[in-house]
This record gives sequence, C-alpha cells and structure tokens, in this order.
Amino acid sequence: MNEIVKTERLSMRPFTEDDLEWMIGHRTDAEVARYLGGLELQTPSFVEKRLKLYIGCYRELGLSMCLTSLRDNGRPVGISGLKPLDKTGEIELGYSFDKDQWGKGLATEAALAWLDFGFRESGLERIVAVAEPENSASIRVMEKVGMKFEDKAFYYGFLLSRYAINKADFSGRLVLPNSQRLG
Repeated sequence: MNEIVKTERLSMRPFTEDDLEWMIGHRTDAEVARYLGGLELQTPSFVEKRLKLYIGCYRELGLSMCLTSLRDNGRPVGISGLKPLDKTGEIELGYSFDKDQWGKGLATEAALAWLDFGFRESGLERIVAVAEPENSASIRVMEKVGMKFEDKAFYYGFLLSRYAINKADFSGRLVLPNSQRLG
C-alpha cells in the first residue's frame, strides 16, 4: 500500500493485516504499553482488533493510525496518524514509537507532518491529542508542535490530558524541511 505522508526520516502508510505480528510486538513491549493503557490490556486479540479498527478507519475516512517506518531501511518503528477521538467527533493526532527510537525526535517529526497533512490536505480546522498526564515525553511533543492544553477528561476509559491546535494557529508554523504530502 502506498505511503500517505513522508518526512526526511519517516514514511507513513496505512496498516494491512500483514502488519499484525509487528503491531503485537510493538504494543506488548512493557515500556511502550505503559502509555497505551497498560500491558494487561495489550493482548494479541486486543491488538488484532485495534489493527482492524485502523484498517477500517482508513477505508471509511481516509484517515487513520498508520505504520511508521524509517525511510532509509524501511524498518517499522512506530505508529502515527490521525483518527477520530473516542466518542467525541474530533480528530486526534496519535503516535507511539518503539523504545529504541525514543529521544530521536521522531514523534515530533511525525506529529508535524500529520498536522500539516490534516490541515492542508484533509481540510481539518482543529486537531486534538490526548496523553496520560504523567507521559511527559508525549506532552512535550504536543507542546513543541504548538498544541495547547485544554482539559483532562476520560477517553478510552482513562483520565487523559487533552491538547489541541487550530488550523489558523498552525498555518504559520515551520514545517519540516523535505516534508512531503502524498496521496
């Protein structure tokens, strides 16, 4: 399947059923799962349902969480994208990377590219993101890309911090060099 978005270092494409094994490995890593609802939630059957949800979301909306790979070698290293936020009607920016990729700026790079795609290509006026309040790395990414704290509320059964950005507030932001929107 073709990539939707690419950056200098990353390529993002819709998930396929062939990605299940990688996704189970990613979401069942204890450190990664800590911020995805906990390891006990990330059973293989739960992960398979998530994968099917992402595939269906892309088919229906043209937006979803996507497999995120390194461009230089094609290795999958994370999940990123835009999708509907749990029972709100809003569109959510999400990202999750393998722990060996933490601290390299990949989440910020992916987040900027997805915001750019959402506002310029998908015509969105507002994008939100949520994170566990103690997930300081994810919150730093949200703040770096210009998102502002709005409130704490229950999403996906957890009390999460919600951040948001409007198209007008993003339009003047520096977008990554060599970012390309595909589609």
